[in-house]
Amino acid sequence: MSAPAPAPAYKIGIVKQVLSGDTIVIRRQPQGGPPPEKIIALSGITAPKLARQRTANNDTETKDEPYAWEAREFLRKLVGREVIFTAEKPPNSATREYGSVWAGKDPTKDENLTEALLAEGLAKVRDGGRNIPQLKRLVEIEDVAKSQGKGIWGSDLQDHVRDIKWSVESPKQFVNKFNNLPIKAIIEYVRDGSTVRLCLLPEFYQITLMLSGIRCPSVRQDGESEPYAEEARFFLESKLLQKDVEVVLESVNNNNFVGTILHPQGNIAEALLRQGFARCVDWSLAVMKQGASTLRAAEKQAKDARLRIWTNYTSNAPIIAAKDKEFTASVMEVVNGDALVVKMPNNTQKKIFLASIRPPREKNSPDEEGKNSPRPKGFKPLYDIPWMYEAREFLRKKVVGKKVNVTVDYIQPAKDNFPEKSCCTVISGGVNLAEALVSKGYATVVRYRNDNDQRSSHYDKLLEAELKAQKAGIGVHAKKDIPTHRIQDTSGDSAKAKKFFPFLKRAQKTEATVEFVASGSRMRIYIPKESVLVTFLLAGINCPRGSRPAVGGAGGMQNAEPFGEEALQFTKEKCLQRDVVVTIEEMDKAGNFIGWLWVENENLSVALVENGLATMHHTAESSEFARQIKNAEENASKNRLGLWKDFVEVEKEAEKERNAPIQDRTVKYDKVIITEVTPEGNFYAQNIDMGSRLESLMEKIHQEFKSNPPLGGAYMPRRGNICAARFTLDDQWYRAKVEKITEDKLAHVFYIDYGNREVLSTARLAALPAGTEIEPPYANEYVLCCVKFPSDPDDRSEAVAVFSADTLNRKLLLNVETRGSPQGVTLVDPNTNVDVGKNLIKEGLVLMESLRDHRLAGLVAEYRAAQEHAKSSRLSLWRHGDITDDDAVEFGARR
Repeated sequence: MSAPAPAPAYKIGIVKQVLSGDTIVIRRQPQGGPPPEKIIALSGITAPKLARQRTANNDTETKDEPYAWEAREFLRKLVGREVIFTAEKPPNSATREYGSVWAGKDPTKDENLTEALLAEGLAKVRDGGRNIPQLKRLVEIEDVAKSQGKGIWGSDLQDHVRDIKWSVESPKQFVNKFNNLPIKAIIEYVRDGSTVRLCLLPEFYQITLMLSGIRCPSVRQDGESEPYAEEARFFLESKLLQKDVEVVLESVNNNNFVGTILHPQGNIAEALLRQGFARCVDWSLAVMKQGASTLRAAEKQAKDARLRIWTNYTSNAPIIAAKDKEFTASVMEVVNGDALVVKMPNNTQKKIFLASIRPPREKNSPDEEGKNSPRPKGFKPLYDIPWMYEAREFLRKKVVGKKVNVTVDYIQPAKDNFPEKSCCTVISGGVNLAEALVSKGYATVVRYRNDNDQRSSHYDKLLEAELKAQKAGIGVHAKKDIPTHRIQDTSGDSAKAKKFFPFLKRAQKTEATVEFVASGSRMRIYIPKESVLVTFLLAGINCPRGSRPAVGGAGGMQNAEPFGEEALQFTKEKCLQRDVVVTIEEMDKAGNFIGWLWVENENLSVALVENGLATMHHTAESSEFARQIKNAEENASKNRLGLWKDFVEVEKEAEKERNAPIQDRTVKYDKVIITEVTPEGNFYAQNIDMGSRLESLMEKIHQEFKSNPPLGGAYMPRRGNICAARFTLDDQWYRAKVEKITEDKLAHVFYIDYGNREVLSTARLAALPAGTEIEPPYANEYVLCCVKFPSDPDDRSEAVAVFSADTLNRKLLLNVETRGSPQGVTLVDPNTNVDVGKNLIKEGLVLMESLRDHRLAGLVAEYRAAQEHAKSSRLSLWRHGDITDDDAVEFGARR
């Protein structure tokens, strides 16, 4: 009698993967170290072979044998389950062992997989096995399946061969085809913790997928893997390998698909992050349709716990006090497209930057040496950099003058002469301004290193918005229809201003935007209709000036006049970057426009006076707003506002003034010499008592240049500079202010000590000797008080010629009658005691301008009598009768 066969040695393991209908990978329980794996081929049977893809090591592509897929799927239900098995390695096998597997822990009760496959017709007894006694039971099971026509023994074999797509011709179109809908899939291979090979069902597309939003340490086949790479791969394999999942395809990267894997237990990317096996990736997070914030939170949890790849993590996120972290503020100004000036709750102003975005940037074309070409003359970033104006306008219309909620995300420290920057998330009406800008293509998102925590608290939303803008090709991402803004700037250019003045004056009320406020009554405005920037002065008021740079930029800052800063702030809060309506009435000799401005139907001149930040100017008396301004001034003085703060006993003083006898004007003559008369009738005069100081100054300048002649062309002038200019007529050096530099290197200069102007080559300019630039100008500008030169060019030219002949280079007596800029004065010839202005009126060359100043009542009466004499004698302007008759309403004059 033979000895009984030894009992089989049963082992326990977990099914990791099914390679085919007859081969299983089983992972043993680890006894320290990585879990050992066994490849078990089921003894005694063969299953149909699965298809093979053509690869570098396999030149032949094969298709499934009939029922190969069904056999594999029959076994795949065991993946992740615990089984018992027997295994024996034949001498000729390197890795594969042969044995039996039971779907459970009891081989007497649980299903034997070999027998189950045969019974379903999904495998057959291996060739030559029918004659082996040990395989008798397997042969019997096979015969039953044959008789029933099951599986491979049936007649419809070709209906059970998969049509496998090993590649996708157009990955982007393929992603768009599914439109973010979940697709059923099976994960076939795990390359690393964040990259898998999977099969999409039911069409059997084989694709490589990178998990959206994360990156795990790399597994290298030919070298040392990154730390925790194998652990991350094992984690994903243990959870999802050959499991039924759903996939949302979101993008394509280098022909690899990018997407999210969904499992009934959740998002595997989130699990990898929470366990410290992965880190978030900005570009990948941007393609996610949802869940980016959840991934960030999972990563933060792992960072805080210092798990695995974050073992040595140290946060560089800023520590901001709770009281400074969040606040509500009012927007005063939009700077470019990424910064705001806001008014804080304590009434201070602060500049804040929108976190993690960058405004449109200048695209300089490199020159032949590879350097960026210099900006052209007159370059204005706001208008000349494409999309910057649109970005600024988007924010300006949305938030200027409104309250916003601010969250400080990080503080960018001072660096390379740039100050510290508070970078924030700003919410207006529930809208994140940075996200809104990026979504319209008006800004781009700053890219950071993965370990940089100093970024917007809504960074992923910004990336998502940028991706949408890029796909839409809008804003800075557009390839065509790039906006251009051809802006004319009249500031400091009276010739250019004169070209626009007739149109703007004729237009009556014109819509404009206030771009800059220099003082309470002086600002720069942009008029879209004419695409022109102009300097605009408020009519009808005297407004104190704020602090400002000294003349020529030398000598630091000039102190503000009383309430000058308050007036500046008032005007800024009222109208900076607001849409306003202006009426332009006059233009001064410097090319500045003078007129009235309304913001939200409020006359700004009246508002300044009403708040005690300006007083009524005598020119307002003849305007249609005279009564409003007068009432505003009376109310301000009565309430002791602003300039009237220290005004004592206003009513008593006013009553005393009304009852007091009218006093004559104060006459205190200065001896002057007239050095220049302008075409408008203004003139420049030097005080004779200051003549010795001027001569000493000129002598110093001339001696310095004589002993140290300047090198021609070495001085680079700029507009506003005080420098030395070589006068053409006598070839001597004089102090001058640069008013304009043309493209052909010609300088328009104003000789500050004499009042005349000239156009010179810049080679005839030089820096002044040290100490000579700080002395004040010796020529001051004046106008004749109560005198109005004719508006007709020919009549005005004749009057100016006579005035010049009577005064130019002559010593006269000057008395200041009215304050202002320029001051109104009277001139008297000391030899004849003749009043020059009165004489011009008497000869009919100019008109008398009446002033409502009781001190000048006597002077006005004399001038009026002189005008009546010219009128009755039909002299010059009056030769055709009374020209004031044309001021009647029917001729278009305004009351």
